Amino acid sequence: MPKAIRNWIPPLVALGIVSLLGFATLDRRLGDAELAQLAGHYRFDAPILLPDPVGVLKTTRQVHPSLARISGWISTVGAGAALGDVDGDGSPNDLCLVDPRADTVTIMPVPGTGKRYEAFTLEPAPLRYAPQTMAPMGCLLADLNEDGWMDVVVYFWGRTPVAYLRVPPSEGSPTALTRAGFKAVELVDSQERWFTNAATLADFDGDGHPDLLFANYFADGSDILNAHGTGSEHLHDTKSKSFNGGRKHFLLWNASTSGADPSVRFQHVTPFSDPALDRGWTLAVAAADLDGDQLPEIYLANDFGPDRLLHNRSTPGHLEFAVLEGKRGFFTPKSAVLGQDSFKGMGVDFGDINGDGLLDIYVSNIAAPYSLQESHMLWVNSADPGAFARGEAPFTQAAERYGLAHSGWGWDAKIVDLNNDGVPEVLQATGFLKGRVNRWAELQALATSNDQIMSNPGFWPAFRPGDDLSGYQPNALFARAADGRFYTLSAALSLADPYVTRGVAVADVDGDGALDFVYANQWEPSVYVHNGCKDCGGFLGLRLLKGPLPPEQSTRVLSGRPGGVHLPPAIGASVRLRLPDGALRVGQIDGGNGHSGRRSPELHFGLGKLDPAARLEIRIDWRDGQGRPRSADLQIQPGWNTIVLGS
Repeated sequence: MPKAIRNWIPPLVALGIVSLLGFATLDRRLGDAELAQLAGHYRFDAPILLPDPVGVLKTTRQVHPSLARISGWISTVGAGAALGDVDGDGSPNDLCLVDPRADTVTIMPVPGTGKRYEAFTLEPAPLRYAPQTMAPMGCLLADLNEDGWMDVVVYFWGRTPVAYLRVPPSEGSPTALTRAGFKAVELVDSQERWFTNAATLADFDGDGHPDLLFANYFADGSDILNAHGTGSEHLHDTKSKSFNGGRKHFLLWNASTSGADPSVRFQHVTPFSDPALDRGWTLAVAAADLDGDQLPEIYLANDFGPDRLLHNRSTPGHLEFAVLEGKRGFFTPKSAVLGQDSFKGMGVDFGDINGDGLLDIYVSNIAAPYSLQESHMLWVNSADPGAFARGEAPFTQAAERYGLAHSGWGWDAKIVDLNNDGVPEVLQATGFLKGRVNRWAELQALATSNDQIMSNPGFWPAFRPGDDLSGYQPNALFARAADGRFYTLSAALSLADPYVTRGVAVADVDGDGALDFVYANQWEPSVYVHNGCKDCGGFLGLRLLKGPLPPEQSTRVLSGRPGGVHLPPAIGASVRLRLPDGALRVGQIDGGNGHSGRRSPELHFGLGKLDPAARLEIRIDWRDGQGRPRSADLQIQPGWNTIVLGS
């Protein structure tokens, strides 16, 4: 047999096996009775439409003339939501909503939590802002100056991000939240044009203070939203290895002040020189400590190119990361190796999917059946403690095996326990461009075109307002059945309205122990979904705060989520919960992982039918305000608990 033919045998065999496995699992469905039984474990109140912004509502964006033929495509991002405690009452019952229909950033009470203040918008004034060429893309709720009051970070297309620092109410002054209670400040002192679609907060260098990461999509300095621009804008340079996008910008915390004139100062760092790492077209980012050193690793979910998992080897004031990639076996497709995929990463979250006490990674892609034949990715932790030192990613692709490979055109995703049984569900935003004319044929043609024409928008098929690409897909709510696989219950739970959704924000808004969520929708009203589960299991909720304590005291436990405790969230703190039966639950407080939806900075564990009077054993690991690793072992009761961590 000629050598040329022999060389083709292994990949062809692998392709055949993978294809057979894919067709064998793609159409697996639960029967009606099984589906109804599974859905019976959940209950959600009817979704509540969030109010429309004031003014004329847009349905598309003005774009650079060279992008006019694909203005519909360009206009598919910008909706975002974050849940947290903005007014300081102790509960994450406040919402930051970014609505592209008016390009507004609104702070409002979550529906049903009382009219504690009037909703208001955050305007950048007196900072520079040109609405004709700039637009907000998302927000983070974060205590940047560590005064115990939540600030708001807004990132944009067309400019660098802005921080709205909370001015704490003074004694005798009105306490109701208003726009006047925030001071707008520049986070980067430049006139650069950034096009940011992913951001998160974490202590990246281990100095005990919060840092920021902004991952840009279009190349820095582009002119995407300038309808009077000249020349031609550039798109992705290939379909599978595009490294000509926006840069990764870290802001390392340097100093801050609080009070009537709050301030914060960051050091702007761009640590990557390799375009394959620095200039991927990033749509989602997540940070979590995977190796136990209390430094967060970073996952970059990239469009039109391989995702990146970065091992954190930083020291205070100095960033250092190593790229980790998975190992490929004989029967492993390249796309199923972490760091070697060619998919369209648009959402990412960390969580323990299989209950082994290790964090796994779930990534959204374009994964509608019979479309581009891509797949969401579930990277299951293989518990190889030496992998990081070898530069390997100890994760294997298992989305198909768990039933999490397909849903639609996926965006944000959150791993959550919605009925407190101790088994996680996955919430996922889906949909791309809603219209009347199906353009999948044209997209398929683009997907098979020559890479040499990809960066020139003049060679793209037209995707304008009125065209449709996966515009009527329901968001996915994946739940795990008795066979160990996940199945989507959106229709069975009356959550199948065909919104085009970008972000999913999650929090126990009303303190009843059941997680609620917000869908941030593109060019449509966003919605709030209250979790009305009546027979949910028990839960443990942890609100972890960093604060000064006497040297001999490492923690202080308060019952519930009391207001008036103005201390910063312990972003990055990890918890290991050991149940009486020996089962292990793990979680870490993140500072805004995902695409454009953010959970509150708290931890929530479902306990099933555990005795509500049981004493639970938890171990907390964190870095204190000086960057020193700390730990504490506690016995604690179920329900909500506020724990102040020493510094």
